[in-house]
Amino acid sequence: MDKVFISIGSNLGDRKANCKRALVEMTKFSNIVKVSSLYETEPVGNENQPEFINLAAEISTDLSPYKLLRHLNEIEERLGRIRTEKWGPRTIDLDIIFYGDLILSDETLNIPHIEAHVRQFVLEPVCEIEPDLIYPGLGIPVCEVLQKIKDKKSVVKMNISFTFSQQ
Repeated sequence: MDKVFISIGSNLGDRKANCKRALVEMTKFSNIVKVSSLYETEPVGNENQPEFINLAAEISTDLSPYKLLRHLNEIEERLGRIRTEKWGPRTIDLDIIFYGDLILSDETLNIPHIEAHVRQFVLEPVCEIEPDLIYPGLGIPVCEVLQKIKDKKSVVKMNISFTFSQQ
């Protein structure tokens, strides 16, 4: 099984419940290994929208990257995500950040995620759950990449209980 890191975010409705529901849905095709704390983050791109809750999950799966992407997109649809504008508000956002040490870039999928190396809200939760993870293609720890991010949007670890256990 492959070790995969998923970024989860929500800024519409009950953000915490949306994230938890996405994790529950992911258990139908993967094993949830670790889940980070919740982080409240400023939106990127379109800044005129509510703040996000973001977290990262380490999963293991037998699915190919493309099948995994399809399943994640289906979860987004079931949870009410409507794609009307780039970087717009959403009930849920699920992105494959890392898929083992795979490097992939085509019109459908980029792994590592094409903007992960410049997104604090993506890398900080990953560093929390896997601080020694090596960034594929860069050959340095993800936490070191995090320290080099210049655009420091607000990313605040939330002091609220958020636990998840796979049933």
